[in-house]
Amino acid sequence: MTTTDPASATGYRDHPPRMGFFTDTSVCIGCKACEVACKEWNAIPEDGIALSGMSYDNTVGLGADTWRHVAFIEQRKPLARQDPGLYHDVDVLAMAGAESSPDFRWLMASDVCKHCTEAACLDVCPTGSLFRTELGTVVVQEDICNGCGYCIPACPYGVIDQRKDDGRAWKCTLCYDRVGQGQEPACAKACPTDSIQFGPLDELRERAQGRVRQLRDAGVTDARLYGEDPGDGVGGDGAFFLLLDEPEVYGLPPDPEVTTRDLPAMWRHVATAAATLAGGALAAFLGTTLGRRK
Repeated sequence: MTTTDPASATGYRDHPPRMGFFTDTSVCIGCKACEVACKEWNAIPEDGIALSGMSYDNTVGLGADTWRHVAFIEQRKPLARQDPGLYHDVDVLAMAGAESSPDFRWLMASDVCKHCTEAACLDVCPTGSLFRTELGTVVVQEDICNGCGYCIPACPYGVIDQRKDDGRAWKCTLCYDRVGQGQEPACAKACPTDSIQFGPLDELRERAQGRVRQLRDAGVTDARLYGEDPGDGVGGDGAFFLLLDEPEVYGLPPDPEVTTRDLPAMWRHVATAAATLAGGALAAFLGTTLGRRK
């Protein structure tokens, strides 16, 4: 049964409110401060030094050495002429080249692990390396990861990855160590435009819905939330986004599903098949034994 309180479902009592991220891509300026802060705080190895050929996107996607990824999406599409005040005094129109190229825009978005309500990675981890925290987030304990890699195909977002040097799985922890000390995650702390917002998930959802209404009232009809709905295929995300185009444009699955949803039924079928085989073998054995006695 889907619950928006995964910490309680895991067994935590008197736990803090569920915490998470709301990333408002409409105010992302592509500065990559979040990527840098994430790497510095978590001591993540460098990557993305070489040019990728994908605009200013040097890290390409999330992985074992990229826990925050800023995408740059170039589109031959005019910018909406909304009130610049909606962008927290950031002149996005000028930065996107709207003056010199009115039919061109950049969509910039900082992606991260979604900390799913129904996390398939937790279901398949055989060592308990992946665990649910009292904040409702999902964390990898790399010191007990055996490198089996089961969590990688289980993730519907393709977030988790293994490092080539040791084979262990790594991903965003939502700065569990910082949050436990009353600090906000490094990426949110470093974001200069409040594109990345951290806090109680219920409050973030309410704030995000208000932001979408504000943008639509200003003529940005494509504004929508992604991962905010607790009724979606993963029970809602602990890190959700305001997008200005279809999810596929940002490299996000349009209808993510928890990949282990059929596991209970599969195990029931396995048990039934095993019982049938055992019954058949027992019947054959008894038949052979009785035949010999005659």
